[in-house]
Amino acid sequence: MDLGLTPRGRELRDAVATMVREDIAPLDAPFHAETGGTGDRWQHTPRQTEVLESLKEKARERGLWNLWQTHLPGGPGITTVDYAWIAEEMGQSWLAPEVFNCNAPDTGNMEVFARYGTEDMKSLWLERLMAGEIRSAYLMTEPDVASSDASNIALRCERDGDEWVLNGEKWWATGAGDPRCAVHIVMCRTAVDGPRHGSHSMVVVPTDKKGITVLRGMQVFGDDEAPHGHMHIRYDDVRVPLDAMLLGEGRGFEIAQGRLGPGRIHHCMRAVGMAEKCLTLMVERGAARQAFGSDLNSLGGNAERIAEARIGIEASRLLCLKAAWAMDQGDMKAAAPLISQVKIMAPRVALEVCDAAIQMHGAAGVSQDTDLARIYAHLRTLRLVDGPDAVHLRTVARAEMRARDLR
Repeated sequence: MDLGLTPRGRELRDAVATMVREDIAPLDAPFHAETGGTGDRWQHTPRQTEVLESLKEKARERGLWNLWQTHLPGGPGITTVDYAWIAEEMGQSWLAPEVFNCNAPDTGNMEVFARYGTEDMKSLWLERLMAGEIRSAYLMTEPDVASSDASNIALRCERDGDEWVLNGEKWWATGAGDPRCAVHIVMCRTAVDGPRHGSHSMVVVPTDKKGITVLRGMQVFGDDEAPHGHMHIRYDDVRVPLDAMLLGEGRGFEIAQGRLGPGRIHHCMRAVGMAEKCLTLMVERGAARQAFGSDLNSLGGNAERIAEARIGIEASRLLCLKAAWAMDQGDMKAAAPLISQVKIMAPRVALEVCDAAIQMHGAAGVSQDTDLARIYAHLRTLRLVDGPDAVHLRTVARAEMRARDLR
């Protein structure tokens, strides 16, 4: 089981790390400070557009573009293990994933279009997403049902002649607030009394369709995360042609499983990078501050907290790499329990490291003067994104029972 970088992967990892450190991370805070500068929090200021587009152009020039394509034609020629190391570096900057066109939910949506889309969909949506010209959103979670059980999804999609008509509400549509968001991929119910995993479908909906209303931006611990955002959206008699359905009626769960596996592990890869960033901030803060005649790193249990953080990060990274290796073997069913394991572990560990770093910073740790509060909010949310911990624990437990012929 080789969990190391290939020569090509090492080359790309080192180039990404350099660009994140020297070009991207220093612009994170100035970029966020611009939000709302036009009077509309859901529009980019000229400076934000300049920052993003100049960095994206630099990434393209350096061959650091669409690195997430580990198993698709035309990709960068790396393994999923390679990408785990690379994505960890991206996790140390808020802007980095988009700069390299490796950001959620676009990577998952691009994979859906590449694997399941029609030629027209690939021409209209995939090519523009791959070029970084537009953004997209994935609409699954709903306000009135327990969406952790996706069979509860209730937004209706009914056929009317040569069109599908969609009615219902979605929320936590990540990226739907972005002014460049041009297309939604929507999980919807097409059968009322059909089989549990055969009653849902996925439909591609342009954002300029009549009947789409953005009700509000959802707040994460009081932050609307504009201009990217997580939107609450209502569909009222939204009409799309029959060929807007992906793969076929009733095949929504089949597509969802193909989409969510890579997306879940990509989040975990970046979470390891966030944990590394928090640990660096923690140790540097502890060395720079004096109290009671000693630096903070030497006081109380701080040395032990630093050690525990390092151990947790290493364990999370190894589990993430093992799951990535399992994906590289081509058996997603075998990889699924490992992906669930790391989806539980990586955010938990990173959250613990972030909390310890906040404690070391004192009041500054929860203020706008460090990145820790924003990281904490993101990591806590990540324990719900792409399935809450309880669902993944259930997956891991059931795999254990199956392995022992107990279920």
